[in-house]
Amino acid sequence: MNPIILFDGECNFCDSSVQFIIKLDPKGLFQFASLQSPTGQVLQKKYGVPEDIDSIILIEKGKAYYKSAAALRICRHLKGAWKLLSGFTIVPRPIRNAAYDIIARNRYKWFGKKEESCMLPSASIRKRFL
Repeated sequence: MNPIILFDGECNFCDSSVQFIIKLDPKGLFQFASLQSPTGQVLQKKYGVPEDIDSIILIEKGKAYYKSAAALRICRHLKGAWKLLSGFTIVPRPIRNAAYDIIARNRYKWFGKKEESCMLPSASIRKRFL
């Protein structure tokens, strides 16, 4: 099973992040589902994601990762210098997650919230969304 990224489908920053990942994932490794979708809800329950987690979630090899752990594991698979960011896993998780939480807490204020429907991706990209 390919890694699955669950993201906040109402967040402009999260949507931009998904578009960024798609561009740097030309082999189409990642699949995507919004946290709010029925598929996203089922996957969160299946992998025991705590209900208070409101961050990007990566499901990979039967395990769920969230916050900075998810972001850094995703970087590991991207093309280019982005792979180097995965080296930040040496930073203690509480410090990494504190920085992550600042962005997550302010994402709607800084980047806005979707008020209209999303852009419809091409057929080749659409098949990567669950």
